[in-house]
Formats: sequence, structure tokens, C-alpha cells
Amino acid sequence: MSDLYKSMQVSASGMRAQGTRLRIISENIANADSVAQEPGGAPYRRKMVSFGSELNRELGVEKVVVKDVLTDKSEFKREYLPGHPAADEDGYVLQPNVNSLVEMTDMREAQRSFEANLQAIQASKSMLQRTLEILQ
Repeated sequence: MSDLYKSMQVSASGMRAQGTRLRIISENIANADSVAQEPGGAPYRRKMVSFGSELNRELGVEKVVVKDVLTDKSEFKREYLPGHPAADEDGYVLQPNVNSLVEMTDMREAQRSFEANLQAIQASKSMLQRTLEILQ
């Protein structure tokens, strides 16, 4: 039974990590049009989640953890909008480096991973229940 409990803990850590990833993706989508407030300023910069593993010595398993939330260092797009309050001296406004299509693809992938971990927990729970029924 302890192996089933361990598998549930590993899957739960994966769900937590993917939940964080979904939150960051949502933040990126929400700020896809967020430009600077001052002339020539920098707009919102896309964020990405980096995963790692962490040994849980008590259980003897490797759990998934969010290692870091990184910023995407790719270039900003420039759009010619001379009347915009954030336009630089040449009339260009820097646009966020967020691609909504990429974010939606990442969101779908994170959602599928979250669901897979949930199904693994449900399967482990079902096996634990069956084991307890047999032992009674």
C-alpha cells in the first residue's frame, strides 16, 4: 500500500507544479497587450516556468517542483504608433513578447498533464480502496 501512497504524492506534486504553470500562462495571456506606461518604456515580459525534482527522503520518492519562474529574454516587437503615450521619440511602442498561440498551446499541454496526474491519483485511490475491501 505504501507504493500507492507514494505514487499519489508524486502525482499530487505534478498537479501542483502544473497548477503554477497554468497560473503563469494565464498571467502572460492577461498581459499580452500590456505596454509601458511611460514613453520608450519596457512592456510586460513573458514568464516561463522551469521544473525540477526534489527528493522526499521521508517517502523515498522524487517529487516535481517548480524550480524557477524565468522571464523570456526575447526581443519585443515594435509598432509604429506616434500618438500613443508610450511611444518613443521615433513614434514606436514596444509590444510584449507574448504570443497568444504559444500560450494557448502551453496551456493545453499543462492542462493535459494536470489531468493525467489526477487520473493517476484516482487510479491509486481506487486500488487502495479495493485492497482495503479485500482485507476486510
